[in-house]
Amino acid sequence: MFTPLRAVLNGAEMENQGHILVVDDDAEIRSLVAEYLTQHGYRVSTARDGAQMRQAIETGRPDLIVLDLMLPGEDGLALCRDLRARSDLAVIMLTARREEIDRIIGIEMGADDYLGKPFNPRELLARIKSILRRSRALPAFRGDAKRVRFAGWTLDLTARHLIDRQGVIVPLSGAQFRLMAAFVNHPNHVLDRDRLMDLTQRRDAPPFDRSIDVQISRLRQLLQDNGREPRIIKTVRNGGYVLAAAVERLD
Repeated sequence: MFTPLRAVLNGAEMENQGHILVVDDDAEIRSLVAEYLTQHGYRVSTARDGAQMRQAIETGRPDLIVLDLMLPGEDGLALCRDLRARSDLAVIMLTARREEIDRIIGIEMGADDYLGKPFNPRELLARIKSILRRSRALPAFRGDAKRVRFAGWTLDLTARHLIDRQGVIVPLSGAQFRLMAAFVNHPNHVLDRDRLMDLTQRRDAPPFDRSIDVQISRLRQLLQDNGREPRIIKTVRNGGYVLAAAVERLD
């Protein structure tokens, strides 16, 4: 389902880059992707379905999951949604489908990126590097606060999740956390899509990419912010978005 790997294995970098979990029901793809990433310095685990994926996560927490959409039993979208409810692990969704709606649904379920089959392994490697680089260089609140409060919500900048008024933890994907951190760093400032991409290290996005809009919509749902008349993250016509709330440092 992707460009042959054997010709690109020679001369690969051998560094400790991180732990990747590859979830795909195709044994050949699992093997070849694992070999390619291993040659490039990553520790790689593999799983053929959701049950093996959960076991692999419990055995040794990966830094990123490469997750196929079309899996037997629970599909990739269901697994991503369940994973996102419990974890902020980075996810790259793989699919043989190329429709834009599938990409949008994948992002709405919490995927950090989306790659269609067939794919070049170099592109997968580039996506993995980009996501891990962004996750290791997340924006910090001015003053190095660990938690900040806005509109009754608390953003934990260490654990990377939201906490509601009742103390209930609301998990965020890596992309959602970076976006929320960008907003609390610039409260009451209008941020257009380009600026948000800069702040969230997403300059690898293609032209006319709408994933920022999808992430904003998802954040509003998590914040229980009415999409038609939002009060927390407001839309500024022909301008962008603004966190319309004061931000208070807690510790």
